[in-house]
Amino acid sequence: MSRTRTAALFTVPLVVAGVLVTTTAAAAPAGATAPRPGPSLTCQGKGVDAKALVRARAETVIDASPATVWKLQTDVERWPDWQAHVTGVDRLDQGPFRPGSAFRWTTPIPPNPATPATSLDITSTVEQLKPNSCIRWTGPAVGEGLHIDGVHVWSFTKVRGGVLVRTEETHTGEQVDANVPYATEILQQGLDAWLADLKTAAEARSCPRR
Repeated sequence: MSRTRTAALFTVPLVVAGVLVTTTAAAAPAGATAPRPGPSLTCQGKGVDAKALVRARAETVIDASPATVWKLQTDVERWPDWQAHVTGVDRLDQGPFRPGSAFRWTTPIPPNPATPATSLDITSTVEQLKPNSCIRWTGPAVGEGLHIDGVHVWSFTKVRGGVLVRTEETHTGEQVDANVPYATEILQQGLDAWLADLKTAAEARSCPRR
């Protein structure tokens, strides 16, 4: 792949293996705090890819009940209702969202001088899950001339004032590994944007905290 084509793919909005990625700097969610230093997030003892060069973390407190936040995050087929850049999601299994659940989701990539309009198809598989506590999923994002493998961990903790949501993600692949600082910046923007959307959607719900 040429450097021009690689750069072009990074200059359009995209969602990669569980994260909204956009080159427009996303404001951190209101009330967000800097990620705490320390070990990587885990879910049932499993974390992100320890060997990945591209990684980012983010966290925020959401003024909503744990049930509201969990429902929004795990009802994946309704993500397009509150995430503008997710155009479609299909569950590949039935029943409760659980370890082994898989879903395929799509985000558009508009045309630009180097590439025609296209889309990214992401297939995510839930590897670990503890209800109202944590989720870890993995999977590839595939588009024209682009392949990224992602590992994404989410943590949900009831705190004073709502729910502390923490997230960490790693990406690997030829294109992102070719420019680690830039790919990391884009990934960080994506995590901040996802948390902002989740916070807005959850706090708009009327379900009381409990």
